[in-house]
Parts: sequence; C-alpha cells; structure tokens
Amino acid sequence: MNAPDRKITPNGRQIRQLDEAAINRIAAGEVVERPASAVKELVENAIDAGASRIEVTIAEGGKRLIRVTDDGCGMDGDDLPLALSRHATSKIDGTDLLDIHTFGFRGEALPSLGAVGRLTITTRTATGTGARIEVSHSRAGAVTPAAGNCGTTVELRDLFHATPARLKFLRTDRAEAQAVADVVKRLAMAEPFVGFTLRDATDGERVVFRADPETGDLFDALHGRLAAVMGRDFAANSVRVEAEREGIGLIGYAGLPTYSRGAGVAQFLFVNGRPVRDKLLLGALSGAYADLLHRGRYPAAALFVDCDPREVDVNVHPAKAEVRFREPGLVRGLVVSGVRHALAGAGHRASSTVGDGLLGRAVAEPAGPRIYQMDLASRPHRPSAGAARAAWAAQAPDGGDPTGEAGSAAGSEGEVNGALGTGWPAGQAPHAPEGGLDDGPAAFAPSARVEDAPADGGAQSLPLGAARAQLHENYIVAQTERGMILVDQHAAHERLVYEKLKRQLRETGIAAQALLIPEIVDLGDGEARRLLDAAEDLARLGLTIEPFGPGTIAVQSVPALLGPKVNAARLLADVADELADQGTSAALQERLEAVLSRVACHGSIRSGRRMRAEEMNALLREMEATPHSGQCNHGRPTWVELKLSDIEKLFGRR
Repeated sequence: MNAPDRKITPNGRQIRQLDEAAINRIAAGEVVERPASAVKELVENAIDAGASRIEVTIAEGGKRLIRVTDDGCGMDGDDLPLALSRHATSKIDGTDLLDIHTFGFRGEALPSLGAVGRLTITTRTATGTGARIEVSHSRAGAVTPAAGNCGTTVELRDLFHATPARLKFLRTDRAEAQAVADVVKRLAMAEPFVGFTLRDATDGERVVFRADPETGDLFDALHGRLAAVMGRDFAANSVRVEAEREGIGLIGYAGLPTYSRGAGVAQFLFVNGRPVRDKLLLGALSGAYADLLHRGRYPAAALFVDCDPREVDVNVHPAKAEVRFREPGLVRGLVVSGVRHALAGAGHRASSTVGDGLLGRAVAEPAGPRIYQMDLASRPHRPSAGAARAAWAAQAPDGGDPTGEAGSAAGSEGEVNGALGTGWPAGQAPHAPEGGLDDGPAAFAPSARVEDAPADGGAQSLPLGAARAQLHENYIVAQTERGMILVDQHAAHERLVYEKLKRQLRETGIAAQALLIPEIVDLGDGEARRLLDAAEDLARLGLTIEPFGPGTIAVQSVPALLGPKVNAARLLADVADELADQGTSAALQERLEAVLSRVACHGSIRSGRRMRAEEMNALLREMEATPHSGQCNHGRPTWVELKLSDIEKLFGRR
C-alpha cells in the first residue's frame, strides 16, 4: 500500500508561530464540534451571568442561525474587545484552577465562535449604555452604541462558513436541532429556577421547548422541572433521592424499576450543576439497579452530585463532559447506596404507566353518541352502598346473603374457578395464614374453593386492597377504595422470596466452600495486585485468595452458592476486569444474587396454583411490607392498578 509520507520533510522543519486566526480555528475545533456545542457554551455563559430567563433561537439546526438572549448582568462596552480575546474571562483569577464555581472558566468560547462564524454581541449592564460588536474570521469590528434591555444577546450566523469542510461532517438539520434541544433541556434540568425557551426559526418561528422558572424549595422546583423536561410520567413514577457522605451530597429523582427504558436515553447526571456523561457515575447508577432490572433494560434518573470543587477535576475534556473525582470509590458508593435506599423506600410501588398503557390499548370510542339509562337523571350517579348490597344478594349463587355466611356452606354451588371473596368475616382485619410467607410455598396449601364474601372496608383501605378473585389460577384481583389491583401471584411471590433470601444472606453471611486443591490462576502483575488489594472484601463474599508468586493467585475457597463446578479462573478474571474499570467489583455479588434469584423463582408460588382468600390477602400484605415488591426479579411489574374512574371510561360512564 502506497501510504503518504506523514513525516516532516527536510525543507519543512522550520518552527514557526501560527497566526491568531489559525490558532482560534484549531481551538474552535475542540470547543465547537457542532451547533449544539455553540448553544451549550452560550447558554452556560448566560447562566453564569445570573440570568433568570434565557431564550434560544435556531434556524436550520443552528447552521444558519443561533441566537441566545438572557437578562443577566451584561457587559460594559469597553469589555467587549477583551471578551473576544482567547483565555480572557471574568470567572476565575487564575490563582486556583481547582476552585471553580461556574460553568465556564477557560475564556475560549467567544473567540472560538468568532473564528468559525459571523458573531454579533449586543449587551448592556443595569447602569450602563448598550453596546454592540461584530466579529468575522476572528476579525473584530469597532464597538458601537446599541439599544437593548439589561443582559446580553449573542447571535451566531453561518456556523463554519470559515471552515466549510466542517459542514460536511454535520448531520441533517433535524438531527442537529434535536441535539440543540437535548443540550437546552439538560441545562434546564440543572437550573430549575431559571426559565428557558427554545425556538426554531427555520420556517416561521415555533416554540420547541419552554420551561418557566420553578418556585418553592429545591426538591419541589426540581420535581416540576423534571416533569417539564422528562415528562409527567417520570415525575409520577420516580422516587426522591437524598443522601450525604463525607461532605459529598446526592439529590435527585430515580425512576421506579418498572419505569425502565430500552436504552440509556433517560439517564441525566450532574456534578456541581454541570451536566456530564461520566463512566463512573453511569456504572454506579447501573449498579444501584443491578438486581431490579432485566438485561437490556435501563433505569431513568436525574441525579445531582454536589461536592467541594477541589474534590473533582472538570478540566479533563474540552467540552467538560467528563470529570475525575479525587475519591471515585466514595462517590460511586454514595450513588449506589443512595439510589438503592430510595428505591427500597418505595416499597411495593409499581409504575402507573403499566395500567395506563393497558387502558390505552383497551379503550375504543363508539361510533355514535352514548345513551344510558342513568343519563335520564340530571346527572349520572352510582348506586348507594345499600343498593349495591341488595344487588349482590340478588345475584349470589346461593340466593343472596350479603354477609357471606350462607355462601360458605353452599357446597359445590359456591365453588368457582375464579375464587371470589376475601375469606374472612366483615369487619375483621385480614391476617396471614399460620406460618405466613416465611414458610415459603408450603404456607399456601392448595384449595379448590374460596367462599363468597362482601367487601371488607378495612382491607380495601390498604394500598393493595382486599382480594376478590383469582383468575386463571395466576392473577389475583383485589379491590381498593379507588379501583382495583391485578397481581401476578408467581412474580410477586418470587420477589418476596428473593428479598427474604437476600436478607438472610446479609444476616448470616455467605458460606465458603473450601477447595480440596487450591486453584492457581495466572493473571499478570496488575490484575493480581488489584485482586489482592480487595481480598478482604472478596472473603466476605466467600471468595478466599492468596498470593502465589508474581502475578499469580491461589484460590482457596469459592462461594458455596455457586456450586461445585464454578470456574475460579473465569470468576477471578471477571472480578479483576471490573476492578480495573470501576475501581470496585460487584461482579461476584451480582453472580451470587443471580443464584438467589433462581432459587426464589423455583421456590415461589407457581402459575396454575389455586389459592384461598386468606392466602391471597397474606400475599398482598407481605407485598406492602417488602421493599421492591412492585417488580419481579426480572424488572417486570408484579401488579397493575386500574382506577375506578378509568374503568368507568371503558364502559362510557364518563
């Protein structure tokens, strides 16, 4: 292959100083990768200037026009030429490059934009007069007077006109516009008390995104802003996260496991208010959901890490998208424990979007107007409680006894495949069968009959209500005060057994199985050193290792749960890889939990199993008291809710 000679030629070895325009274009290549990069720099400048409202207008994906207007502090006209000089900034004084409290600090954005497009800045302070300056090809014009409100408007036209080759690497206008919208939304999440508006002026002018300033305390404001950016479904199906450890704080909202996504598109991470795409934080978020989501599903979350600026280096990447923590293990542990604690506090909650999606598929509008007998009255109404009891009695198989006592002795006539009723007298609180769920599946003895019984108001007031029926020997129907609950009995009990096994594992520890002959694993010096540094933690999980020469480890015992045929060499290699990648290893813990999950699956109530009413209610009560019971071990929901108002819509009553 005749490859070109990339070495310096004998006649080209003279060192020369590049001119200012070339320097700015090279710098712009790092700072301004695409229109979204320019928008990011300008909006961050507006936030640093103390703006309470920021308006962004783009045309043709930002290639033809980018305009950012803010009501911040503005600049004096005398400062404009200096602001266009490289490495000129008002945000730091250069004495401490780690003590950074603003988005920007390098002083590269404005000169870089002036090098790759036609830049106009119009600005005014609260006490000064307006001024304007224009820049093209890094050549700045004279400062001229201009009218304007307090704040700054930066207008960038014909991006990359000075470097037309860069235009060939941009995507379609639509894709670039979407990238701009993503940038604005991320910054809007970081600043809930600031209003943001994004307009597209390609054809006319339309509002693409709008978020008014939020009010209230930080969590209320953040919740409202996340609803505007990530959608109301996320706001309704997320839990509040708040944790602190050794001066590092974590706040935000994490989606319920049943509100998962098919890709990591709804994961937003911030460090000291700065949006980042950090591998450490993404790995920590994934670890927090390790045994709650099935492979191929990703959590939705917006998390904010706050720490001393000196504890994190934000000057790692030109776009500041990556950071480096002084103590990465501490930060990762905080994220994992904080999110897990918040999800555990959600208890039995499951995503409401599951039931909403079911209703969305079931609703079908009739072609003509709906007419019902109840509409003959001045307003629709539901029957009274007395009328409902009378109707129940008239339709009961045994001729009608609203107490359910007659039905309990009705013999074969009272037997139903669905198993209606609660199984306890009215007014008594539900109770678990003797032994409860702790005895495993044996606590739920098969039964061919469940007695008819009216609604129990006490149980109905509980979150998962009172059991009313078992459908297809797999689904429990429960009645609540505001609707009905449908429970997958196998999935629910699988999670309950799994959580019990994990709790026992934490309390009693993990049994180690000693190897008759220690297995010698050659890994190399680096991997062996990392494993030996973590030997104490690995021993708690049943994996005992010792040094056996340079780069070699002797495996003395393995976790008994993994069975007698565990491949110790592969196990050690996986743990070493994760230690190298994350600084800590969850591989062994995840493998042990996977075994527990399989045990729980085989030890839980099977589909097709008939259950008595007291058994179904014991299951519901245990779900209410068990963390993570809203989803099975594979991340699927264990129950869905249909509100009475939604059920009435299905039948055209509303």
